[in-house]
Amino acid sequence: MHTSPTHQPGSGDGGGLNVYVRELTASLAHLGVEGEIYTRRTDWSQPHRLEVEPGVQVIHVDAGAPSLDKRDLPAVVATFTDHVAEHLTGCPVDAIHAHYWLSGVAGHRLKHRLGVPLAVTFHTLGRVKADAGDAEPRHRGDAEQRIIDCADAVFTSGAVETGQLRSLYDAPAERLHVLTPGVDRAIFAPGQRHGARAAIGIGPGPVLLFVGRLQPLKGAELAVETLAAIRASGAAGAEAQLVIVGGPSGPQGEATLERLKTMTEELSIAPHVRFVEPLPHHLLSTYYRAADVCLVPSRSESFGLVALEAAACGTPVVASDVGGLRDNIVEGRTGYLVAGRSSDAFARRIIEILADPLLALRLGDAGARRAERCSWRASASAALEVLEAAAQRELVACL
Repeated sequence: MHTSPTHQPGSGDGGGLNVYVRELTASLAHLGVEGEIYTRRTDWSQPHRLEVEPGVQVIHVDAGAPSLDKRDLPAVVATFTDHVAEHLTGCPVDAIHAHYWLSGVAGHRLKHRLGVPLAVTFHTLGRVKADAGDAEPRHRGDAEQRIIDCADAVFTSGAVETGQLRSLYDAPAERLHVLTPGVDRAIFAPGQRHGARAAIGIGPGPVLLFVGRLQPLKGAELAVETLAAIRASGAAGAEAQLVIVGGPSGPQGEATLERLKTMTEELSIAPHVRFVEPLPHHLLSTYYRAADVCLVPSRSESFGLVALEAAACGTPVVASDVGGLRDNIVEGRTGYLVAGRSSDAFARRIIEILADPLLALRLGDAGARRAERCSWRASASAALEVLEAAAQRELVACL
């Protein structure tokens, strides 16, 4: 409801969720299952229906003013639900897959109106974010609880998110299903670093990469502090530079961008930090290949698609030891997980990689080989199996 798979990842509310929805729906279409993606209209010029590829339709639903702030969306969930229900009354579906908690609220209501199974993928969980220090309204966690209690299937990204749903929401184990996100290997695969750098105009010297929305949750400030620590160390990487790909997101997005620029001046590293506006998803692969290390310093992550895409391109990853990143990265084999928010701790791991080309090669090669097992087609097949099983059972009733 709150963002469209046609929106640019890395800006506004567009991120890994957008990629996930589009790729999973497209892969289901390749398996013969047509999908309609309902999303709120955010521009009057958007057509009612848009075919993004064969078997995948995006339908724009009028619910509140197009410019409505994300924080005000709960007030128009009922309107959004009503319009989707009207459409589905004439175009029946076999199942509903809701993404994020706002869509989950709509999906929960639609399940009862239409009598079809409801699957949900939360992508982020309010109670997990609150534990990580992000301000989340209590009503979000309460809404997520009601959705979980009635959902016929809840998809998780891995063991960590499964555990969070069990401990924080008392989710029934038999309704939790791991659905690992995939990666498009035709785009995200190893390649020549010098060629990638030439293509995007990056000169010699170690390159650190951050890809993500500019908001406190994603931790770009920690990436900047880490670069400063590395350059001050006098060790390997003293000539390193940082590339930040992404745009402001959320109510603190613009302030985050300004803070990042101020930090680079205060830390005397401004000439060594390059800001790149959000890019079409397929162009990110060149930046991954150009980097020596990809940083994912998020405060919380359900999965962390950036880490998987970087690994698929053969780039070692140094990430926060949180959430789904623990499932995503094999410690010491495909990258490193860093506990806490210390820039010195991140810097030590990165220096270790930069100082040992053979280690960097081993990490990158292992990450690329592991990513080969993560395909959207496999994800779609797993989702389809769960949905077909749910359709054969009696629907879960609200508690």
